[in-house]
Amino acid sequence: MDPPFTRSALAPGLLGAIVLLAGLALLDVESYLIIRYVVSILAVIVGVFTIQAKAWWWLILLAPIAVLWNPVIVIELQGQGWVSAQFLAALALIIVGVRLKVPNHRD
Repeated sequence: MDPPFTRSALAPGLLGAIVLLAGLALLDVESYLIIRYVVSILAVIVGVFTIQAKAWWWLILLAPIAVLWNPVIVIELQGQGWVSAQFLAALALIIVGVRLKVPNHRD
């Protein structure tokens, strides 16, 4: 018997949080662009799962992450505020990943 839901956003949410926290060491390095790509893509993936779960309110947390860590149109932020944003974004990805339940669809 299949469970009625899955936690599909858990893996990308936790991975995004790990990348954000590991990226703190690379904040002032040019290779931080890779961190931007990974975080932005994982935030969009978690956002797709929120749409599948019809839990639109989680997009309030995920959309700013996808925009601020966007590698194409870079928003240059620095200092203690940016470090705090790294932690807050990691926390948001963990919370959404743990709390989001995506219903299983039977074919």
